[in-house]
Amino acid sequence: MKQINVELGRDKVTPQSDSSGIIWKIRRMDIGTVPIALFVTICAIVGTSAYANFLPKNMIGGLAIIMTLGFALAQLGKSIPLLREIGGPAILCLMVPSVLVYFNVFQPNVLATVNLLMKEANLLYFVIASLVVGSILGMNRTILIQGMIRMFVPLLAGTLAAVATGLLVGQLFGYSVYHTFFFIIVPIIGGGIGEGILPLSLAYSAILGATPDVYVAQLAPAAVLGNIFAIVTAGVLARIGIKRRTLSGDGMLIRSAQDNALFTQQESGGTVNFHWMGGGLLVICAFFIVGGLFEHLVHIPGPVLMILFAVLCKYCRIIPANMESGAHSFYKFVSAALVWPLMIGLGMLYVPLENVVAVFSVGYVIVCGSVVLSMGLVSFLIAPRLKMFPVEAAIVTCCHSGLGGTGDVAILSASNRMGLMPFAQIATRIGGASTVIGATLLLGWLSR
Repeated sequence: MKQINVELGRDKVTPQSDSSGIIWKIRRMDIGTVPIALFVTICAIVGTSAYANFLPKNMIGGLAIIMTLGFALAQLGKSIPLLREIGGPAILCLMVPSVLVYFNVFQPNVLATVNLLMKEANLLYFVIASLVVGSILGMNRTILIQGMIRMFVPLLAGTLAAVATGLLVGQLFGYSVYHTFFFIIVPIIGGGIGEGILPLSLAYSAILGATPDVYVAQLAPAAVLGNIFAIVTAGVLARIGIKRRTLSGDGMLIRSAQDNALFTQQESGGTVNFHWMGGGLLVICAFFIVGGLFEHLVHIPGPVLMILFAVLCKYCRIIPANMESGAHSFYKFVSAALVWPLMIGLGMLYVPLENVVAVFSVGYVIVCGSVVLSMGLVSFLIAPRLKMFPVEAAIVTCCHSGLGGTGDVAILSASNRMGLMPFAQIATRIGGASTVIGATLLLGWLSR
């Protein structure tokens, strides 16, 4: 018994023995999913190798660089109180590497290794295909169909209002209709970075001729600003709902409880089947290749066709359920492990700081804000006619201007409406995909 009491006594004092438990808390901290002690060791190994010019110039060396920086900056972005509420991880992962490159912090061998991974090995295309195809095939078909039906009118009305308002305000601040639409409005409502900006940059590159990095630098700032405005707007709408109870469904979008029940299906949390995941990866690759094949026939960029084929196959139930599950599992792996590292690579190679700074101005910020606010306002006003609650309808429509799934979480968290996630996913994924396809077709037609 004495031995047991001694051990218990040790357990009780351990957290308090190191400067009021600070060191104990640090030791228990994870960076991403990696324990901090192991993460610091890995950083030391990678940093020493890079400094000594022994970093492997292949995919392994490139992944080591972008994953260590991605895990660290994403964790930092999630930890800073105000920043984490407005998409902190995405902002830091994109902008900090750009700043470091601008001030020549990275050695040439580091940039060369990341360039090999991102451009020569085309990790960018791989991640885009995984995010887009996997997310669409993984959606619940009932939610996909019913959600599209229910959200079609408010989403369409809000989008048209956003485009009209953005173009008008852009004209007032001296922006051309062409620039305002394709480089400010479209990136805001394109579905985020992975499923919006990146496919758009590839499509713009195929049509206009410059490399994708030129367009990422021009498109990303608008997407980030739109996400910030959407989060703030959602918080304001939630406060309106508290003060005016008749305008809010307290998390219910549709006034009929029976209709709302259709969208309460939870995603199954079963064990991941790695054989299915391998098949899902093959399916993802096949969609990307099919998009490239048809690009030569119909002269529409391959990434856009890939999105269209994925939606059609999901709607028509062409892909076997186990392969859809495998593709979705791979999507979850990529979205959890590779999105932040990918943004590091984008920040290092595709987002030159001088280009980003050049697009910012007071007028630019006001145009971005007008796009988001007009979208939410129109949905708020027409919601009663559609038997929807105005607050919830406006919040869901604002998700159309968020940074993908991360933006949806931030927007719904700011308004305490996480139950609206199925509708938010419709606004983000289907609304974003429709925007990418429509904008690409229009740009291709105008460029003839």
